[in-house]
Amino acid sequence: MTKVSMNHLGSEAISKLLIKQAVPASIGILVMSLNILVDSIFVGNWIGSIAIAAINVVLPVSFFIGALGMSVGIGGSSIISRALGANNHEKALKTFGNQLALTLAITIAMAVLGLVYVDSIIPAFGGKGRIFEPAKIYYTIVLYGVPFLALCMMGNTVIRAEGKPKFAMIAMIIPSVGNLIMDYIFIYIFDWGMAGAAWATTIGYVLCFGYILYFFISKNSELKINLSHLRFDLSILKEISSLGFVTMARQATTSIVYLLMNNILFGLGGEAMVAVYAIIGRMLMFALFPVFGVTQGFLPIAGYNYGAEKYQRVRESINTAIKYAAIIATIVFIGLMIFPEEIASLFLSSKEGISANELAINTYVLEHTPFAMRLVFAATPIIALQLIGAAYFQAIGKAIPALLLTLTRQGFFFIPLILILPLYFNEIGVWMAFPIADVLATIVTGYYLRKEIKNDLILKS
Repeated sequence: MTKVSMNHLGSEAISKLLIKQAVPASIGILVMSLNILVDSIFVGNWIGSIAIAAINVVLPVSFFIGALGMSVGIGGSSIISRALGANNHEKALKTFGNQLALTLAITIAMAVLGLVYVDSIIPAFGGKGRIFEPAKIYYTIVLYGVPFLALCMMGNTVIRAEGKPKFAMIAMIIPSVGNLIMDYIFIYIFDWGMAGAAWATTIGYVLCFGYILYFFISKNSELKINLSHLRFDLSILKEISSLGFVTMARQATTSIVYLLMNNILFGLGGEAMVAVYAIIGRMLMFALFPVFGVTQGFLPIAGYNYGAEKYQRVRESINTAIKYAAIIATIVFIGLMIFPEEIASLFLSSKEGISANELAINTYVLEHTPFAMRLVFAATPIIALQLIGAAYFQAIGKAIPALLLTLTRQGFFFIPLILILPLYFNEIGVWMAFPIADVLATIVTGYYLRKEIKNDLILKS
């Protein structure tokens, strides 16, 4: 029987434990977010603003396939955390084996389909006009590396479920650093343009996969599976799917949002407006990295203690995570309200000799992005409750409420709002949808989280 040393999750002080779990997660997400941010800055300065828009079109497609791996990873990791908390090591091993086999089967099939239907997928996600050709170049190359991305996302959540946040952090840093180095070589030195940006991203995925593979075959991992663990177990697959579907549904909804936003904004302002959204999208990924880090650090703590029936510690972990995340979100909010112009200018080329068309797009983007950014992030201080509340239900294995709360913001509120508000307020209506959806989703999540704590945790304590 494999011995898994995770007792500290059930005994160490929650505040200290959350910091220990969240800081590496935050650093990993920071580096990954910086990678996306700096990558976009490189592309914008060395290739052009149309190239940023092209990458924005491709991201939801490649990320959706990669997120299938994350879905399997998070669904299985919830099982692993609770199984280890209940001292059921064999179930943890079977779950990991099923995660690996399932991720390979699904993502390879999706990547093949994505390549077959490339000419239909790119226009559907807003890759129209001058955006289409650079988007197709980037998409085709990146899709070869997406199965590696999926395996990395799956493996990273399992490493975190083992209680090894520092290794998970390193796994997130490797592809980011690799990508940025390759960006400089392929785009700036070799002048490969969009193909260079795509190969840099793909190589980053492969490097990350190599590190995660090393982790699991070395002494660092305590989940040592054999071939029998790769055999599909229907009961485990059902549990992985029900919990992982929450993450998959969230990413699918995110991809739909990108599809709608790119098309709506293209209709309102052409390629330049899509470029505005591309910059804001990068900031949505980057600026909130510490809040997402707290959420990631919270998951194994809540899952382990719930499995160990230490309900008072679960309640404490919820309160502490919300407090820390809210403080961080408020600091982020203040920074974004003060410096939106400076942030927008980072993405635009300042070199001499750019074309008149490129100059016109840059001017448009610089004029429109600051106001849009302030509206998009207007409700940032309250999102901690929304994120931690939805994550809690996923951590304890309650798939249906986790799914519904995860879909509340984008699926139930944001998508209807971006379809309705632009009809009356044009471009401003699109940006107004963000804070309105945040407020409504936070109210709903807060209500159900409070009800769950009262009916489940308090009664069991």
